[in-house]
Amino acid sequence: MRNTYAGCGKNSGPPYNNRPSESYNDSMHTCLLSTAEDLAVYDRFVRHHPQGNLWQSLEWQKYQETLGRETRIYALMEGTHILASALVVIDRTALGFSTWDIPRGPIWDLGLRTEDLGHFMETISSDAKMGRCLSLYFSPLHLFPSPKSPVLSPSPRHEQPSATRIIDLTRPEADILKQMKPKGRYNITVADKHGVHVEQSEDISAFMGLLKKTGQRDNFTIHSARHYVTFLKELPGSFLFLAWASQTPTPVPSPNGGGGSRRGGVGDEIPIAGLLGVIWGSKAFYYYGASSYEHRALMAPYALQWAAMRHTKAAGCTTYDLLGIAPPDAPSNHPWQGVSAFKEKFGGTVAPYPPEQEIVLRPMASRLLQLKRKLFG
Repeated sequence: MRNTYAGCGKNSGPPYNNRPSESYNDSMHTCLLSTAEDLAVYDRFVRHHPQGNLWQSLEWQKYQETLGRETRIYALMEGTHILASALVVIDRTALGFSTWDIPRGPIWDLGLRTEDLGHFMETISSDAKMGRCLSLYFSPLHLFPSPKSPVLSPSPRHEQPSATRIIDLTRPEADILKQMKPKGRYNITVADKHGVHVEQSEDISAFMGLLKKTGQRDNFTIHSARHYVTFLKELPGSFLFLAWASQTPTPVPSPNGGGGSRRGGVGDEIPIAGLLGVIWGSKAFYYYGASSYEHRALMAPYALQWAAMRHTKAAGCTTYDLLGIAPPDAPSNHPWQGVSAFKEKFGGTVAPYPPEQEIVLRPMASRLLQLKRKLFG
């Protein structure tokens, strides 16, 4: 479906380096979208396009800008129609350099010529290079046809997973449970028998306490508290669930603290697991999770996922995305292998994506920066 667009070139201004928009034929051109009118048209385009998704939405743009990142929205136009679009997130790094990322994009009409898509990406990469960009990353939902220019290569990052597991929420709750692995259903029952209960919450501090412990235990880096606060407060559709359990017997306290008792005394309830998710349109996403190792036998993460599925189904969502597993052919050391077995227990359908692509714009500077980080952190 094509949407009418009235402001490109007249309201949006020129691309980043102040040159005229690139022309591919008499009617095609690329421009930046910035006015309220532009963004309203873009919003309709993304919401109605089969490839439209959370990471290319205006909601994601606002969230990234609240985190302090710069964003740009490019559109390839033919007359008054958007043929392709790209929400770019710009992350400034050391020495005045940057990286540009098009998460789960670009979005394009599948009938668009490879040559025209190549020109579109060439315009963006040219602007990125003028902006001291080291590499431009992009991770579309569909295989991106490889143009002659710019040169694409597989990305070494794992920012966007190359596979995920999606639960169909249009089915009755009994059927959603039935399609799970037996161990998944059993662990949900175990949590219930142990008195674990889940509530929607605004207590980010409790979630952060759990997340710090989880990061230390599983050896992964977590974001600052501001990142998760911004996710919950500024990203429309976001939600936090906490799982609670009795503090009897009292677990050994962590030297790093974090996450307090509900009422403060022995025998009261404490948070033992947390889940941050988000709803965009009819799609729900599990985004961040954390749990207490001391209470692992209570199976609280399973209760959380089931509560999130029920919550998002009741909100009108048709799918629940567990957001990231190792692809079926991944090696044993793939960074997503650790969570794949857990998510597999909830059933659903595996959805593969093309691997993330990279356009290296400053090879020498990129290698020097990587060396600096390796030597000095």
